[in-house]
Amino acid sequence: MSRFERYLSVWVALCILAGISLGQVFPDLFRTAGAMEFAQINLPVGVLIWVMIIPMLIRVDFRALSELRQHVRGVGVTLFVNWFMKPFSMALLGWIFIEQLFAPLLPAEQIESYIAGLILLAAAPCTAMVFVWSRLTNGDPLFTLSQVALNDVIMIFAFGPIVAILLGLSSISIPWATLVTSVVLYIVIPVVIAQIWRHALIARGEAVLARTLDRMGPWSITALLVTLVLLFGFQGQAILHQPVIIGLLAVPIFIQVVLNAGLAYWLNRRLGEKHEVACPSALIGASNFFELAVATAIGLFGFESGAALATVVGVLVEVPLMLLVVRVVNHSKGWYERTSANP
Repeated sequence: MSRFERYLSVWVALCILAGISLGQVFPDLFRTAGAMEFAQINLPVGVLIWVMIIPMLIRVDFRALSELRQHVRGVGVTLFVNWFMKPFSMALLGWIFIEQLFAPLLPAEQIESYIAGLILLAAAPCTAMVFVWSRLTNGDPLFTLSQVALNDVIMIFAFGPIVAILLGLSSISIPWATLVTSVVLYIVIPVVIAQIWRHALIARGEAVLARTLDRMGPWSITALLVTLVLLFGFQGQAILHQPVIIGLLAVPIFIQVVLNAGLAYWLNRRLGEKHEVACPSALIGASNFFELAVATAIGLFGFESGAALATVVGVLVEVPLMLLVVRVVNHSKGWYERTSANP
């Protein structure tokens, strides 16, 4: 992990401060950016999201799906946690903490929107950052690549329906056209573009692919940080009035990451999967595709919504938490390998 990536939470915090400050000084500029929409999709954010996502997806080789049969147990655990446990547990945590326990401390008109943002955050498993986490734990690279490729394929078909089901269960109105447009714009089209680009680079040699990916490395994080400045330019007034909101939204996100990482790690141990697979399985199970969540929240509910704020809090919380998970799985390797043979 580069120093830039290691301190991502610091850069996120600085962008929050910059966005809030700029939003107060240049409100007309931010209103103009927010008004640039097509089919309820904000165009500046749409461009930034593509710059975030496409470099990540170029790294994904869908031929790696053939490797899945070598680690059926690890794949099964990750799929169970990603697509059954995580989104539904987050909806439950959102109801417990946001709608019940913290409701007196939050603006009543935004409570449903906060829950929607938490659901969007949990409904899509992480992609590119997983490669970083897996490398830090000496995880099996083929398992990591194949699992990310499989999740990307599933996401194309499952993200929209899962979000719709959970928002419906939470009695939150679903703008179907915007949701479908978000899936097409932020998943389907980027996957197609990335794979065409990847094959064009490979045709020129693996070295060309590697050099291109190295050059594109900063694009994703830089685009994310610019998006955060825009987002907090709109959210600034609400945050200045109630800064405690960020801390309250972080609570269910923290619990969700710890719960799902621990569950995936434990299930892999119980099933006798090797540590090199259990580590990326736990990390993929816990982390979120926050770039997609931020974009979809803005598209569905707008820059100034509680949903957009909740997804950005996910960015702020996730990096230090995932580094903590990395430390735990690395230090528990001896325990894992002693007990996995005889759970």
